[in-house]
Amino acid sequence: MFFEPDALYHIYNRSNETVFRNRENYLFFLKKIKSYVFPVCKILAWILMPNHFHFLVMATLESCRNVNEVHRPNLQVLSKNIGWVLSSYTQAINKQVTRRGKLFAHNTKAKLMWEDSYPLSASIALSGYGSYNHDYVTTCFLYIHQNPVLAGLAEKPEDWEFSSFRDYAGLRKGKLVDKNLAFEFINLDKDNYYKQSEFLLDESLLKKIF
Repeated sequence: MFFEPDALYHIYNRSNETVFRNRENYLFFLKKIKSYVFPVCKILAWILMPNHFHFLVMATLESCRNVNEVHRPNLQVLSKNIGWVLSSYTQAINKQVTRRGKLFAHNTKAKLMWEDSYPLSASIALSGYGSYNHDYVTTCFLYIHQNPVLAGLAEKPEDWEFSSFRDYAGLRKGKLVDKNLAFEFINLDKDNYYKQSEFLLDESLLKKIF
């Protein structure tokens, strides 16, 4: 992963097995995110699913600072801290369930969603709403929050505890996300957020956020 200051990234990873086995696992992972990721970037949206996670973040100067490790000369702070979160969480789960080896089968990916020189306007047909000016940031934001519904794990986004949807819907006062910053980039209206969060997404745009 490589980050540039003030650019937006979709960060995600998936396991071939269950990562979060109970509520305590989710909370433990979030505690590590709060300690190691939250201080070095700005989080716009997040979700933890049973076997994967998604974060939409803005990189900062601290995110991009080189840590000057001899064996990894180009390693940045945000990359290192994400790696530490996954490594330490894996160690804890391995100890808890008496397993060995990696928990996440793939490398964590960071897909660029927006930067100053990267135009992302697109048009998407939204069921019942006609044509709507949409961009990849909004697509990513909506996809993250709709994940439990799309996966059949919840009837409504707010039914899933472990995402930032409740914070944006005014159902919780979580401190991980920068809501004001998010609304600078997503094509959603604060006053009509809940209704707009139900917009259906175009498959062709979804492919471009990964």
